[in-house]
Amino acid sequence: MKRFTITALAISFCLSAYAQDTPDASVVQKIRKEGLENSKAMNIAFNLTDVTGPRLSNSPGLKRAQDWAVKQLTDWGLKNAHLEAWGTFGKGWQIDKYYAATTLPYYHAIIASPKAWTPGTNGPIKSDVILIKADSVSDLTKYKGKLAGKIIMLDQGTPLTSGVKPDFSRYADTSLAQMAAAKPGAPGRQRPAGGPMADRMAQMMKMREVRAAISAMLVEEKVGLILTYARGGQGTFFTSNGASYAMDAKPVSPELEVSAEDFLHIQRLLRAGKTVEVEADIKTSFYDQDPQGYNVIAEIPGTDKKLKDEVVMIGGHFDSWHAATGATDNAAGSTVMMEAMRILKAIDFKPKRTIRIALWSSEEQGLFGSRGYVAKHFGDPKTMVLTPDQKKISAYYNLDNGTGKIRGVYLQGNEAAGPIFQSWLTPFNDLGAATITINNTGGTDHQAFDAVGIPGFQFIQDPADYNTRTHHSNMDTYDRLVEDDLKQAATIIASFVYNTSQREAQIPRKELPTPQPARP
Repeated sequence: MKRFTITALAISFCLSAYAQDTPDASVVQKIRKEGLENSKAMNIAFNLTDVTGPRLSNSPGLKRAQDWAVKQLTDWGLKNAHLEAWGTFGKGWQIDKYYAATTLPYYHAIIASPKAWTPGTNGPIKSDVILIKADSVSDLTKYKGKLAGKIIMLDQGTPLTSGVKPDFSRYADTSLAQMAAAKPGAPGRQRPAGGPMADRMAQMMKMREVRAAISAMLVEEKVGLILTYARGGQGTFFTSNGASYAMDAKPVSPELEVSAEDFLHIQRLLRAGKTVEVEADIKTSFYDQDPQGYNVIAEIPGTDKKLKDEVVMIGGHFDSWHAATGATDNAAGSTVMMEAMRILKAIDFKPKRTIRIALWSSEEQGLFGSRGYVAKHFGDPKTMVLTPDQKKISAYYNLDNGTGKIRGVYLQGNEAAGPIFQSWLTPFNDLGAATITINNTGGTDHQAFDAVGIPGFQFIQDPADYNTRTHHSNMDTYDRLVEDDLKQAATIIASFVYNTSQREAQIPRKELPTPQPARP
């Protein structure tokens, strides 16, 4: 009789767990109808890209987007929509004007962009281009006294090869099956000292030292403009920052990141002893009145007496790079999260737990917005000293891998969440979302939550042309967004949020991480 009782209790528990993780078909249908038939995703994306412009950290473009988002979320009926400071970032920056072209041996407009946080040319500049060849600091002495006001370029760059693969792709069934079949990873082993990795690190440090010495000399020499080789091809180039955004950053020279085709064209002429003349006019502005970084926060308050103080969070990073309008990185993810909140309000959902959206800033510089928010509200991963609110977060869901539709979920090593999410994906198997993988994925804001023991998840997304064409590039524009994919993603995430907010228990947690002292 005792054995029967235990078995009966076990069966009862399993049935109860299954019941609470079986989506309510009627609510799912409401979410699907609103998300797939009445979507506002492309209008949201239009405002975040074409209307707002680039959203570099602390730039006027980011501030325009943040103000618009606060107003839009409020207009939809969300509560407590506001900007919340996460800490000190530094200077904002934007391009006010850019023009550059070769004028000898003939006129040709150059595809390029000023590097972030670099100064302008202080008016029009025209000069023969000087090719700098320097493999060591001592190689620089022959150029001293010869570079003031000149346009220079370093003798570097990789020859282009024609691509044989399409830019745009979706996950094959075999790739998704491999993800689903992954096993939990074995504990990591410390890499032995020395060997190829140590050699590569030593080479990188040497290259950095040489580049730092070159940069310092070029500032001292009052160089007029630096032309830099940008990774990419077919007119696409991938951009980066060229200077520090710190309030007390040292001055640098004006620097233009040039598309591979234009850079190599100029380089070939110079190597052949031909004269190349370039004219340029670049103006950039710095913004240092308010060095604080801000996140956009808004909520749908919970209604259950016991659970309303618990929270389900969703988010994506709001900042972008500056050479385009940051459509796939990450207006796409921010659009989807805003649309998911709109869907839930549109169906008049009254959640048990509070649902909170966060649109992070300064993800591109190191997950600063989400890490600052987590440190302020939930705890410090360096010490694992946690706040009481850390226990009140059921889960955090993130989207930041481009425009591609959702194909499943990375569990981030959280095995217990797997069966729950598998059940929640079932109503969307017909939309291509069915894969659960134990694998981790990195480089985005769910890691800030995972680092303090809060279940944090990123969704599996089709690659589309994210890594081949749009990620941090001058082609990351509204036109690269796939409307049906954004609608599908917002619908699935709205359903996940609904299920998480109504579930009797929170999402299961992994063991708390060990403290992670700051790296030197």
